[in-house]
Amino acid sequence: MRLVVDLTRCQGYAQCAFLAPDVFRMRGDEALWYDPEPDDTQREQVLRAAAACPVQALRVEGVHTRPPARAKPSPRRDADALRHTGRIVIVGASLAGLRAATALRWEGFTGSLTMIGDEPHRPYDRPPLSKQVLDGWVPAQQTALPHLGDFDVRWKLGVAATALDLAAKEVHLADGGRVPFDRLLIATGVRARPWPHEAEAALDGVVVLRTRDDAAGLRQRLATRPDRVLVIGAGFTGSEVASGVRDLGLPVTVIEVGLAPLAGALGGVVGGDLRCGVTVTALEGDGQGRLRRARLGDGDVVDADVAVAAPGGVRNVEWLRDSGLAAGAWGVGCDAGCRAFTADGMVTDDVFVAGDVARFPHPLYDFEFLALEHWGNAVAQGEIAAHNMVSAQTDRWPHLAVPVFWSTQFGIEIKSVGVPTFADEVVIAQGSVAERRFVAAYGHRGRIVAAVAFDQGKWLQFYEELIVRSAPFPPDVRTVDLSDERRPVPARIPDHPIRNREATVVVTGHDPSERRARLVQGRV
Repeated sequence: MRLVVDLTRCQGYAQCAFLAPDVFRMRGDEALWYDPEPDDTQREQVLRAAAACPVQALRVEGVHTRPPARAKPSPRRDADALRHTGRIVIVGASLAGLRAATALRWEGFTGSLTMIGDEPHRPYDRPPLSKQVLDGWVPAQQTALPHLGDFDVRWKLGVAATALDLAAKEVHLADGGRVPFDRLLIATGVRARPWPHEAEAALDGVVVLRTRDDAAGLRQRLATRPDRVLVIGAGFTGSEVASGVRDLGLPVTVIEVGLAPLAGALGGVVGGDLRCGVTVTALEGDGQGRLRRARLGDGDVVDADVAVAAPGGVRNVEWLRDSGLAAGAWGVGCDAGCRAFTADGMVTDDVFVAGDVARFPHPLYDFEFLALEHWGNAVAQGEIAAHNMVSAQTDRWPHLAVPVFWSTQFGIEIKSVGVPTFADEVVIAQGSVAERRFVAAYGHRGRIVAAVAFDQGKWLQFYEELIVRSAPFPPDVRTVDLSDERRPVPARIPDHPIRNREATVVVTGHDPSERRARLVQGRV
């Protein structure tokens, strides 16, 4: 059997760990780990746990679940024809792609549905790769995502999409094949950014962590008990890997160029208790092709047998070059209804985008374009895109979900709602930073825009309601465990680096009917 827990909803009540202790485990006070593919002998216990979950966060394969009931759309002849006989292609066998495919069947789509993925695996869950898999509790191959309800898909796995022909409505594949479509969903996600020096990246012991195969390889290396593991980058992936390595009892060194771990996501106040600001200038081998040490920008040298490069991700958009879509290092631009933009800034009606690769405007954040690599965003955006692909213009929905993400590291469950990097101030609203159990509220120009909880996940829904109402900041509310540190301070959000100073587009033509924009393809 297969299951998945929506950890954006989970609040750590732990009923599942009591009812099925061989499948669910609590790490620390609120962090939940689970086996995504438990033995069938555990099915009865898992179903009881799913029924008992106060927030209904558990999903089990084969148990038919549907989205909340919504008003039925008014009939439209063209939309109705597409629902029954159309051809929909999803490029990206990912969480967003799988959730979109499931939602399409929920929506009553009975036409041809094809999913294309460059990996040979069917969609799997990535969060366990840096947690349960590195720990050795769950094998990497047992992280497949469950199919929720009825599912009928034509799979094309292990073959990458190489081009998109909008005029012919075809996706070109690496094996020479072409797949026609009436509607297309781009859900190609993000890949790990490789170590920038090719010769150093090729050293035995230098790895990244993004895919199931990456996780299996890293777990195998850690099982040999290396003398020291070096983690380069203290974002969420790097921090989770470091936590997992330490839990295994292995020496680990984390190098972060920023002012604090997670500063790029949470700012410099919440994560500012560790010293960073160091770069890795070179990785060196032993003359036999094996990693042996790293040289740092401050002159120090760190001996290491394994180096996990975690400097961020690269959005998978190269196959869209010359397609006419607004696709580049920033991702694929789309509107709030997930319809892709062309290079001219116009919206398409046949091409949609969802998940990590999408860049979309959010009204709550001054219509700023956001690109979110969050589990919850992939789920919500996949469902919105699916609905809009088979609905008439007047029946389409905007993607207005408030961003939510989580991370488990060093025995602490970190959860966030909203966009902390949009803020200019932060206040500790509840609890204590010193005790690592608190809620930090983030404000922008006098209104609350985000909240981050350390082992206080039950409060996130409360703060989400404040965010959607654009409530005043600092929040003037009566809650338990009020903090003594309720004075707002600057959020210390680092400036986003400029990738390059090259132009994004060039505009040609003089008459309005001839005016066109053309993308300038730079480095990703």
